[in-house]
Amino acid sequence: MRKTVELVLPPEHASDEERQKDHAAGVLGIDAENISFIRKLKRSIDARSSKIVIRLLAEIYYGEPAPAGFSPKREYQSVRNSRHVIVAGSGPGGLFAALRLIELGLKPIIIERGKEVRSRRRDLAAINKEHIVNPESNYCFGEGGAGTYSDGKLYTRSSKRGDVSRILSTLVDHGAQEDILIDAHPHIGTNKLPGVITAIRKSILDSGGEIHFNTRMDDILIKDGKVRGIRIHDGSVVEGDALILATGHSARDVFQLLDRKGIRIEAKPFALGLRIEHPQQLIDSIRYHCSSRNPHLPAASYSFASEVNGKGVYSFCMCPGGFIVPAATAPGEIVVNGMSPSRRDSEFANSGIVTAVDMNEAAGYFSKLKREVKASSPLLLLEFQQEIERAAFGAGGGGQTAPAQCMVDFVNNKLSASPGKTSYRPGIKTAPLHEILPPFIASRLQHGLRLSGNKMKGYFTNEAVLLGVESRTSSPVRIPRDPLTLQHPEVEGLYPCGEGAGYAGGIVSAAVDGERCAEQCKERMKR
Repeated sequence: MRKTVELVLPPEHASDEERQKDHAAGVLGIDAENISFIRKLKRSIDARSSKIVIRLLAEIYYGEPAPAGFSPKREYQSVRNSRHVIVAGSGPGGLFAALRLIELGLKPIIIERGKEVRSRRRDLAAINKEHIVNPESNYCFGEGGAGTYSDGKLYTRSSKRGDVSRILSTLVDHGAQEDILIDAHPHIGTNKLPGVITAIRKSILDSGGEIHFNTRMDDILIKDGKVRGIRIHDGSVVEGDALILATGHSARDVFQLLDRKGIRIEAKPFALGLRIEHPQQLIDSIRYHCSSRNPHLPAASYSFASEVNGKGVYSFCMCPGGFIVPAATAPGEIVVNGMSPSRRDSEFANSGIVTAVDMNEAAGYFSKLKREVKASSPLLLLEFQQEIERAAFGAGGGGQTAPAQCMVDFVNNKLSASPGKTSYRPGIKTAPLHEILPPFIASRLQHGLRLSGNKMKGYFTNEAVLLGVESRTSSPVRIPRDPLTLQHPEVEGLYPCGEGAGYAGGIVSAAVDGERCAEQCKERMKR
């Protein structure tokens, strides 16, 4: 027999198979020796009271043999001689589009402006140590996209768009830990993701797909309203009658290319703000209601959302036990982001604290600067994003030194004497972030941070350091597409995909969107 039950376990019992059997036997009223197997379905931490527990949804097998093991890994057919589809970008959208194309019998040709995953490390080291930003290879550009050197969060609300479990299973097939299949908020970790990405590349190449690194797309070739191929940076042409455009939210040259060619794009509201860093021990004490974290519990995370003057202020991409990293994609700008290793064992906890920006606010900001901008331009919010990143660069004093301010000082419009200790390796400089940010953003963040202190006692403190700016939360541009065919409404064979096109918000949702675009490519080629 088998029955699905919820087990409520002390943290020290949650990873002990025999203790799990004892709890299951108590719930079912049977002898633990009769339990042959426990299949874990979902696991989460319940920290709502001082007594922290692990909630484990499990299928209990008893009075019958244990079931067979996991399904074998997915195998991919050879597509060496198949019709091909160009995939621009090797982030999660592009990689999962390529895998799905192979499953559907089509050959993907991936064009990636950056380097393969391990070679990227030298460029990341140059950003951190020498403050040198390579515009083609950085934390955003290169194999695996922005997600490769990140926390590797896999939590998504996009289940209505596609099969999230397929994405997670594919990651496990390529080396991710099986825990991601059951954790309520799964993650892989920046130290594990490169290996997973490398394994995905091998699957693509072994099946006859192609991946071209250090290859930037400079033009899209269109004839009679249909995609015919692309032109790359050396002037040569890659032919193809379908293009999955999965270039990510930071490929500004792609948005500018589409605008120049008269291919319709739209400005899209996005969120902008700062990244905040607390001692992890402080966040643990707030979330777990204790002075010292139970060693059987992971580094605590948090989230909050509030409304200020009709606009949301919320945490974004929270990284427990993590680091703040420089995510600029060009010289002369400061962008910060967060990442965590799989063990989440850094002494710091960081999160974006952001608020939404719309076109009216951006146009008003430029007007006060007496800058002429076209209020209806689809690139307006992209230009606003760039303006704030350049302001942060100026405030940091050059290189990748980030402007920083203690949390309470920021809220009180006070310059910090010293912003304190941080994980940000290029270094920080005391600066008035409340003046660097546009007033409408700074004031909303200030109110939101005050409210966060009410919700999490101890959170509002000058032990926390704010760094600027957190500006690459999502794309400031949307590339429109038909909701059924997923093609651009004006260009046949052009499939805007993932975060850069405005249809995803993380690794899993981008991967799901990549699969959907691949499936629609196949449908079109049947006709």
